Amino acid sequence: MRNDGSDLKPTAIARIAGLASDGKHRFSKSRRESLVLLDDVGVEGDAHAGPFVRHRYLARRNPAMPNVRQVHLIPVELLDMLRAEDIILGPGDLGENVLTAGLDLESLPLGTILKLGEEAAVELTGLRTPCVLIDRFRTGLKRKLIMPDADRPAYRCGVMGVAPSGGRISVGDRIEIRFPPEPWRTLPAL
Repeated sequence: MRNDGSDLKPTAIARIAGLASDGKHRFSKSRRESLVLLDDVGVEGDAHAGPFVRHRYLARRNPAMPNVRQVHLIPVELLDMLRAEDIILGPGDLGENVLTAGLDLESLPLGTILKLGEEAAVELTGLRTPCVLIDRFRTGLKRKLIMPDADRPAYRCGVMGVAPSGGRISVGDRIEIRFPPEPWRTLPAL
């Protein structure tokens, strides 16, 4: 991403292509037709919902740390790219809550707000870094999700965010982008 963000233009109309949640800490999540986002909590009933960190490794280190990983979003275009390499994945398989279509999520700036459906919103807090569990799920998948770059590795495993406003979201709902004030900053690895 360029520092001025001029290369960020939404492609077509962005929408929700899939939804998933799980009340337990499992790698994959169960598919849903709709979810409820709760203000400052995340996905109702999901293991990662809450105002304080719910990621198991991070919670052991500092359980009072704010939860910047309430909602996980992945672009359906990633699944399409992997399908071309004979890796077939569906909504929720990589542990995401929201599968988007028509957005280059990893290129959006820190603090971008995605308005999902009529009421809910997710503010982007960082890139999801692929962990060893991805290779336990599907051998060799982790290396396909890390793109070497001159400055730092680029991850294409989706983004994480918090829910500043809640509401019901459904598959097919429109996604609107609200960019933060400039200057824009790239999403950090989380």
